[in-house]
Amino acid sequence: MDISLMGFDSPFFRDLHHILTDEPTTGNKPTTNGPTNAYVRDARAMAATPADVKEHPNSYVFIIDMPGLKSGEIKVQVEDNNVLVISGERKREEEKEGVKYVRMERRIGKFMRKFVLPENANTDKINAVCQDGVLTVTVEKLPPPEPKKPKTIQVQVA
Repeated sequence: MDISLMGFDSPFFRDLHHILTDEPTTGNKPTTNGPTNAYVRDARAMAATPADVKEHPNSYVFIIDMPGLKSGEIKVQVEDNNVLVISGERKREEEKEGVKYVRMERRIGKFMRKFVLPENANTDKINAVCQDGVLTVTVEKLPPPEPKKPKTIQVQVA
């Protein structure tokens, strides 16, 4: 679709069109040595998904805005034993006959963040709660290792 025919000829609308349609920004020709569309889409999703991370004495807490998503549309996974991956996707509403957008500013598309968990994170004890469009993921910490006690060796008489 040619956006210049719709009267949206400014660089802002051209860039927005490329982002929303996943068209390469190098004209109509696909790039040969550039990143894949999936990589670019994931990188955009990660850059556009803000998060807060807190460390408590017994846990790590990740707080992520997931506006417009229901809890069933959000995935929380652990990859490679220590990478927390939080993702979801908000889709465009179905267009109704006779209704058209005058302005579209709310973000649609994929949400994603990846966090490398510290060594003391217990990946078996992760809790995720979504309330009012805010996802809170709590990862419990492993207890600290017991300090090694010195071992006494009996000296024998030869």
